[in-house]
Amino acid sequence: MPGLILADLPNTAGVLWAVLLVFATAKLLSELFERLGQPGIVGEILAGFLIGPHVLGWMRPNDVLSILSDLGVMFLLFRVGLQVKASELMKVGGAALGVALAGVILPLLLGTGVALLFRQPRLESMFIGAAMVATSVGITAQVLASRGLLQTRAAQIILAAAVVDDVLGLIVLAVISGLARGSVHYLDLALTGMFALGFTALIARFGSRTIGRVIPRLRARLSLSEAEFALAMTLLFSLSLLAVYVGVAAIVGAFLAGMALSDSTDQRVADMTSGVAELLVPFFLAGIGLRLDISTLRSPTTIVLSVVIILAAVASKFVACGLAAARMGRTDAVRVGVGMIPRGEVGMVVAQIGLHMGIMAQSAYGVVVLMSVATTLIAPPLLKAAYRGVVARSETEQEGLRIG
Repeated sequence: MPGLILADLPNTAGVLWAVLLVFATAKLLSELFERLGQPGIVGEILAGFLIGPHVLGWMRPNDVLSILSDLGVMFLLFRVGLQVKASELMKVGGAALGVALAGVILPLLLGTGVALLFRQPRLESMFIGAAMVATSVGITAQVLASRGLLQTRAAQIILAAAVVDDVLGLIVLAVISGLARGSVHYLDLALTGMFALGFTALIARFGSRTIGRVIPRLRARLSLSEAEFALAMTLLFSLSLLAVYVGVAAIVGAFLAGMALSDSTDQRVADMTSGVAELLVPFFLAGIGLRLDISTLRSPTTIVLSVVIILAAVASKFVACGLAAARMGRTDAVRVGVGMIPRGEVGMVVAQIGLHMGIMAQSAYGVVVLMSVATTLIAPPLLKAAYRGVVARSETEQEGLRIG
């Protein structure tokens, strides 16, 4: 079996083995961690590490799992968007912008500075700093949704700030990549940033109102058995694709699509979306663990650098974002700071770009991947502690929001 699974999945049996192994193992460890009183998503991430090429050797990252992972995080953010009202999110726009800016500047400076102190090359240090910038909203959204807490003010600031974070993080990455190539086109960067922010603001501001008028008319003319779900899926993939074209991640478009539908869709669409998310999200979470390779930490210097980078990644987001949200009060400021900690797949994407450009050494790449996975594992228990004693708005809502 291991030989077949470790192959490049050229046949149907190989694909089915991969899907079965990842899904079943992720759900098994999720159940175990839930029984131990820990967030189930921690178990799903560790499941990927356990069956991955660096422990049991049963599975390695491949195109099939990458596609399922991308779809999983898209459906996760779409489902979260369905539970968030655009009008409520717009109310926290100013506070979210401050949190996002603080959460970009300090991690970038601290990450770059730490790497330079360890005598890493300048451009490599800048890539390490860039990998610490963007927040992986999928992890935080998973925890908050499973506990029915998406309607809290702190949760809405986290979601809005993470969306802005994504745009700012891509701009930072573009600048550093340009420096590595020897040229930075500032006009192109400015235009890309304007388009990305404009697209996000436009959909957030007018999407729900427009969709609320269009969907009922289209639904009345269609004879499909699940016409509303088909329209929702069309909107999901359309806005995700458009988001990529304007310069932001597909998951931002997925989140905005869900939010645009939040006022007009019915419970049937939410239930069907939950079923799809239940199937696909484990591939996103296990995929993070699959990429963790601790064998790159061969030298004592690299081990110490990894520990310091992880501490810097946690502290920089917590302190910067928490202080930016201080006006909300100490409790909510702590929740915002903790919610912005996970880097997840975002940090790994930055590291992969640096590696492919020949800027980052394999050891530095391993440090960034370890940081991304570590912050992803650290955040859920901290979020659970930060929200201890907070009860969801109702048991019915909490059950409806549960993702797995």
